Order: sequence, then C-alpha cells, then structure tokens
Amino acid sequence: MMKRIPAILVLEDGTYYKGWSFQANQATLTLGEVVFNTGMTGYQEIITDPSYFQQIVTFTYPEIGNTGINSQDIESQTLSIKGLVAKNICKISSSWRQQESLVQYLNRNNIPFIFGIDTRSLTQYLRRLGTMNGCISTKNLDHIYLKQKILEVPRMQGLDLIPYVTTKISYNWDEKSLPSWYLSDRNRVHLSYQLKVLVLDFGVKLNILRRLATLGCEITVIPASTSIHEILSYKPDGILLSNGPGDPSAVNYGIQTAKELLDQGIPIFGICMGHQILNLALEAKTFKLKFGHRGINHPSGLKQRVEITSQNHGFAVDLQSVLTSSVKVTHFNLNDTTVAGTGHSQSPYFSVQYHPESSPGPHDADYLFEHFIEIMKKYKHRTV
Repeated sequence: MMKRIPAILVLEDGTYYKGWSFQANQATLTLGEVVFNTGMTGYQEIITDPSYFQQIVTFTYPEIGNTGINSQDIESQTLSIKGLVAKNICKISSSWRQQESLVQYLNRNNIPFIFGIDTRSLTQYLRRLGTMNGCISTKNLDHIYLKQKILEVPRMQGLDLIPYVTTKISYNWDEKSLPSWYLSDRNRVHLSYQLKVLVLDFGVKLNILRRLATLGCEITVIPASTSIHEILSYKPDGILLSNGPGDPSAVNYGIQTAKELLDQGIPIFGICMGHQILNLALEAKTFKLKFGHRGINHPSGLKQRVEITSQNHGFAVDLQSVLTSSVKVTHFNLNDTTVAGTGHSQSPYFSVQYHPESSPGPHDADYLFEHFIEIMKKYKHRTV
C-alpha cells in the first residue's frame, strides 16, 4: 500500500504549489528547469528522452500513468528528467504490455514527483513569465528555504549538457536490438547494399536508431566529442546529428566538428539539437525561447504544406541569421513562425527542429528518413 505524503513545487520567483507524492525510500529534493509538455500520450517516451536532462517536466494532460511502464517504449536506458509534475497520477494502470506502474518506476529510479496541483495554472504562469528554474521537495516544505536553494542552480542558457548524455564508447546498432512488434509495424527496406550511417550522439533517442535500422542502414553511434579524423575513418555514407539537451551554442566541439564535416561532402541530417548544431556550423545563430516547444501537435510547414510534428526544444535558430547564411528555410513552426527546418542550397545538408521519428507523436514527417536515404544513395553512386 503506497502512502501519500505532502510535497511542494517552488519556482525561482518564489511562487509555490502544494501537492502530494507517494512514499519513496526516503524524502527527496530535486532542482532543475521547470518546463511543460502538452502531449496527451507518450509519457514514458517523454521521461526517458535524454533531451529533458536537468529538467522538471510538467504534463498538461490531466492524468498520466494509465498504461503503466513497459521495456519497449523507452527512448534511452536511463531516466534523464529531474522531476515530474502532474494533476493526477494513476496508481492502477491497465495495459497488456505494462510491466510496472509509473509510480513504481519513478520510485525505483529515484525520480521525485508531485501531483494534485493545478497544472493548467502552472502552465499559464510559465507561458506568461517564461520558463524558470524550480524544485520539487518532500524533504523540506519551507518555500522560502527552497527558493534560496533554487537560486544556486545555473540557468540553461550557456550550459553544455551533452557530456552527461552522450555515449562514452562507439557501438553498432542493428535490427537485433529492435522489438518484434516494431519490425512488423514498419515496412523494412531491403537494399542491395547497406548504407553506413554514423550517428553523432548528443543524446540520441532510440526511435531514431530504430527508423534508420528499418530502412536498411548499418548504424554506428559515436560520442559527441569524436574527432573528424576518426569519423572519416568509418567511411560513412551519411551522418546524423542527433537530438540532445542544453544550449547548442555552448557545444563548441560539436559545432567545430560539423564545420569540418561540411568540407567533406558527406550527406548530413540534423534533428533538434543536431539541427541547431548544423546551422551554427553554417554561421547561423541560436536563441532561447520564452517557454519552448514541447508537445506532439505543433504545425510546421511552408507554402501551404503543413505537417503536424512532435517537438521538444527550448532553443531555436535565429531567422535573420539564416537569411544571411548559405541555407534556406524549408519549414516554419506555424504557431510562432520560428525556424523549424533548413536545407543547404548546394550541398547535401538538411535539418529539422522537430522529431520525425514521432515518438511520441504523428507520422507526418517520417518521410524525412527516406529522403535521407535517397540523398545518401545519390551521393554514394557519385563516389563509387
């Protein structure tokens, strides 16, 4: 029987919300950037997404946990979030695939959480004032003391968080890593030869690797700090710059590597953080959004062509800096007209701010992986 205990969420400006948690092994206190996600589904994929490293995630959907947790819907082997905020958390979950409840999962991984607060009010507050640091505590409920603790937390702007989430060693990814249900759900492409794709890991989601695998790619995931010499030694047909957490402009080594790759003529596909890194390498600039884009129903497109996309980012590429660079805008976020996709006018480089692997979310942008395949095949034939 889980015991309900008092909990508190405090924001850096002193605003606080009282709620509840369920008894873990010990009282907890966690600090991080408080953000919100508007998706109605996919809570498991969200809490295991490395892009949420150092963040406390607020779910705007009124109840989560209904389908429990399973071992197949994860986006990484570890949890990166610092905490979870919800209106209601379902203790009794119901799904033929579930292996444990959300509460059990959070407690087992020592992730603090709070429920029973008005998440609609919290979300409106963050939209009005902007994303800010905060904390969840069941250990100390003194909001004045906790506000002082929050002030010790560095702001996300200027933080390079990639070393905390990137792989430490290179490894190969193959279809043996894929669950059987996934293979039956997607049409696999059988090529007469395999395309070698290097994934520069800034915090890659597993579903990106799954999509590449089902399209017949030979995949090697490499650390974000890998040198250009080692990258070229793999003789890749294409390079994918993955998603990841933190401020892209602080990832100097990643930007430098991308700049050096531009001289090689190897096809490059950037996703989210990878999109920002690629554009920074192409002399564009990035900036921090007021409250970010985190949800699975963001319209993106250009010239009357719209895709509903899954997004998770707190920074964006500056439009004016793109207009003076060598790339063109291929997609806008149609909610606020920020840059959502770019492509080079002469070279095989393109990127999107959103997540075409759609985990969670719609499949409107899934074609981008096939587009990447076609570009790699074209440039492979040029060099054969």
